[in-house]
Amino acid sequence: MGVYAFKALDLAGATTKGEMEAMDRQAVASQLRNRGLIAVDIEEQQAKSDSDILARFRRVKGDDLVIATRQLATMVQSGMSLLRALYVIEEQTEAEKLREIFVAVRQQVEAGAALSGALQQHPDVFNDLYVAMVQAGETGGILDRTLVRVADQLEKDAALRRQVKAAMIYPSVIGGFALIVLLALVIFLVPVFEKIFADFGGELPAITKFTVWLSNLLTGRWYVMIAATVGVVFAFRRWKGSKRGRVQWDRLKLKFPMKIGTIVQKIALARFSRTFSGLIAAGVPMLEAIEITGRTSGNRVIEIAMDDVRESVKRGGSLTAPMAAVPEAFPVMVTQMIGVGEETGALETMMSKVADFYEEQVDAAVKGLTSILEPVMIIVVGSIVGFIVIAMYLPMFKVYDQIK
Repeated sequence: MGVYAFKALDLAGATTKGEMEAMDRQAVASQLRNRGLIAVDIEEQQAKSDSDILARFRRVKGDDLVIATRQLATMVQSGMSLLRALYVIEEQTEAEKLREIFVAVRQQVEAGAALSGALQQHPDVFNDLYVAMVQAGETGGILDRTLVRVADQLEKDAALRRQVKAAMIYPSVIGGFALIVLLALVIFLVPVFEKIFADFGGELPAITKFTVWLSNLLTGRWYVMIAATVGVVFAFRRWKGSKRGRVQWDRLKLKFPMKIGTIVQKIALARFSRTFSGLIAAGVPMLEAIEITGRTSGNRVIEIAMDDVRESVKRGGSLTAPMAAVPEAFPVMVTQMIGVGEETGALETMMSKVADFYEEQVDAAVKGLTSILEPVMIIVVGSIVGFIVIAMYLPMFKVYDQIK
């Protein structure tokens, strides 16, 4: 069985392109006729090269998925059949990895599978939230509106990620520059002064000894530093990847100083609220919506709290009681608004308002953090340079005092 690329015309004369698995060209032409298409050109695809195999390990960019989802939603909403819309997505998607996935999704839909079931086969691209919303839209017969909500959700998430990444550019650049300056001074400048200190003789100040020791370590035993760094990173990643370590790390992130913990909390709440609102609006059952919201929140503290919420709702309890027990994750305002939405039957509206509020708060908090980090990073770089300069010149001042 091979893969064939085809070009065909429908009854209206519109051109359709795509790929299909079949025994031979005649089988492809037969399948196209059954779909009301006239085959114009059919070519067998060559076996995948090494570059194609390596392409499977590439990740799909969030922006590419947002664009493809928005296009799919627009076409389905305009009345185009789902299968034809998937063919158009194949043709228009520029990202090769995403195009291959949509080809596989289209082939499964063409074989009779539901769209949600086809998407579920690619969890690395379509997460639980995406699949659950599509499945709810299929069940309720509102797939077109659900796809629009999915596209809106993805766009909000992508905007939030871009916002945070943009805020981290400045401190990352300054931090990298400070590290380069430190390494340059310790590796190239300190050895020169060390020779001078050897000629002076006598006891060196403590900070000078430390600086000379650090220079010798980096120049003579650099492999020890690399091994130590790799060991620390490996141990940290292993701890963070463990069940207990992930909870401790996520709880620690909420307590970071300099408003970093506040920003982490607001980002988690914005994602949590937007996800919960989108799932409820799509018609996903409450228990399933709570479970998916916890898994996609990005914070283990919130995920554990949502497990408690799910158990509470399953027993006939409220949403807010388990949330109120975790104040570091859910502020009083959030629990109160959810409680009001639960009592009035307007939970979707309340969650959407909470998401809007915290998305605006993230924007303001990130700008505030950037303004705080600028002088802090300048002070850090100045302190590093000043420490090394003082360490190198302090012995000279001591010798000068002895001469006098």
